Amino acid sequence: MNERAPERRFVIGQAALTARAPEPALYLVATPIGNLADITIRALETLAAVDIVACEDTRITRRLLERYAIRRKPVAYHEHNAAEAGPKLLAALGEGRSVALVSDAGTPLVSDPGFRLARQALGEGIKVVPVPGASAPLAALVASGLPSDSFLFAGFLPAKAGQRRTRLAALAPVAATLIFFESPRRLADTLAAMAETLGASRQAAVCRELTKAYEEVRRGTLAELARHYAETGAPKGEVVVCVAPPDAAAPPAPEEIDALLLDLAAEMPAAKAAGEAARMTGGAKAELYRRLIALKAETDVR
Repeated sequence: MNERAPERRFVIGQAALTARAPEPALYLVATPIGNLADITIRALETLAAVDIVACEDTRITRRLLERYAIRRKPVAYHEHNAAEAGPKLLAALGEGRSVALVSDAGTPLVSDPGFRLARQALGEGIKVVPVPGASAPLAALVASGLPSDSFLFAGFLPAKAGQRRTRLAALAPVAATLIFFESPRRLADTLAAMAETLGASRQAAVCRELTKAYEEVRRGTLAELARHYAETGAPKGEVVVCVAPPDAAAPPAPEEIDALLLDLAAEMPAAKAAGEAARMTGGAKAELYRRLIALKAETDVR
């Protein structure tokens, strides 16, 4: 980490620009979450001008640097080498050098180990400077169509089913849109757990491959989304799940739903009654149909 920036230049299109030398500090630089054009001029200038560029995956960051003709050799800083690389970066900062920290995509410190380095730098009196830009949680929130006046980024849920339900139960009453990261292979199970714990009728959005060629935002209730991904299987790409705040009104009690089902069944076939109840309550039609058949069987026995 003794190498200083060999050339403080970057290129946008046909324009070659010279970056101003920055003051010594730890710069937290946001990078694109997919589309490499989604980077700010300030971020490019910072990456071209600092003494050291630290990143999670040097291969990914090198592609970004090459796109803008920034002739730098990034160094790795990630959860597996933080204990070794962190002190070296802090030592460079202590010597009055400038360091830019980037994640693989988006804003550093959001679900990555960069917060440790930032906290240690602040503890040593080193200036920490945010260079804002792309953020997957915020991109998903604004594309979801869900309330954005109050939101909570909850990161990744626990992988184990029991711990996941416990975490969701704690988040259920939060009066804000909830934002989660999730792996594609766990998406269907997570949506099913959300429908069970947060409420099948809660509105939600699954945002996939944001800013990329196959960007997709699928909206619906948690029950609808859980069924869709259970049927279609794991999607490809990065996934962000947004869940609307709980409604002010309490959901119908089980006995209220039972009464509604029986009233509807007195006027229409069971399948149609279940469908109408699903529309009125936000519940899953298949579950309501099974409940109606059970209620009818109980009534016949009596």
